Amino acid sequence: MADAKVIPFDDDRSRAGAQRTSRRRPAPRRKGDPVAGVKALPGQQDGPREGEPRAERTEAAAPAPEPRGSGGWDRRIAGGLAFLRRRLTGEYEVDDFGYDEELTDQVLMSLLRPFYEKYFRVEVKGIENIPADGGALIVANHSGTLPLDGLMMQVAVHDNHPQGRHLRLLAADLVFMLPVINELARKAGHTLACAEDAERLLERGELVGVMPEGFKGIGKPFSDRYKLQRFGRGGFVSTALRTGSPIVPCSIVGAEEIYPMIGNAKTLARVLGFPYFPITPTFPWLGPLGAVPLPTKWTIQFGEPIPTDGYPPEAAEDPMLMFNLTDQVREQIQHSLYKLLVQRRSVFF
Repeated sequence: MADAKVIPFDDDRSRAGAQRTSRRRPAPRRKGDPVAGVKALPGQQDGPREGEPRAERTEAAAPAPEPRGSGGWDRRIAGGLAFLRRRLTGEYEVDDFGYDEELTDQVLMSLLRPFYEKYFRVEVKGIENIPADGGALIVANHSGTLPLDGLMMQVAVHDNHPQGRHLRLLAADLVFMLPVINELARKAGHTLACAEDAERLLERGELVGVMPEGFKGIGKPFSDRYKLQRFGRGGFVSTALRTGSPIVPCSIVGAEEIYPMIGNAKTLARVLGFPYFPITPTFPWLGPLGAVPLPTKWTIQFGEPIPTDGYPPEAAEDPMLMFNLTDQVREQIQHSLYKLLVQRRSVFF
């Protein structure tokens, strides 16, 4: 099978407590008012002076404090019902790529977040290297047999970036040929890995994620873990040059070990139309249980951006420049991978 072009992929109680505290806070005492527990001195008036308006009792006007936690649950239920109403009535926006931001934030991110926080316990470094606004191209290594690394990178950007930016991933053709997966990928902001779509997104000021190793990276044997494969023909560099977008290298450690690929049933892969059919220590021997990834500890590091806005427009057609920039990005990712591996004490802890 021909190689694909690019890769697939409040605490409410504390808030309620703060509201209750503000309700119970006594009104500021005016000069001359009697202090609680201290008798008034001779000549000191007990109430307001003559001619002054009598102050209203704020305690009587304030509503009774809500039971603990009730406000949070009320807000959550109301928000959930409002979300369902918008979905049923069609009062939500989808862009021309099929991206549904509300569904991604409210549902898809919520489904991925437990894997991100509890299962893989992802640690993020260098998030400050992602621009606060404007287009940027995030280029990462690809591994793990299944493209979970792209999804975890998407959550990492959204949950750790100060502006909560969304990452639009470029995915291989196969992703959009699978039923259900196709629709979910579109809703999550993924689009076909082609120069035209990537350029349109960058010109809109979006963050675009690409994994240039493609299936060569995600389907490589476990013996070649953390060894970067060829970065295609450098098409992502040409796109970045055309739009003047910075390139942010990204290194992901931990994904290589979730499905240690010890074999590849090539004949079965050709029959099914897959680029590879993985054989791991647990799959297919354990059946569906073999598809459960190992709970490895992940680290995602974003490197310093490589600017491209200083090159002339015709630079996008210079093959030597594209080769040099592609090699620079690849070397930076590989160097960061080696550095993170040296610092890692355990695959799982």
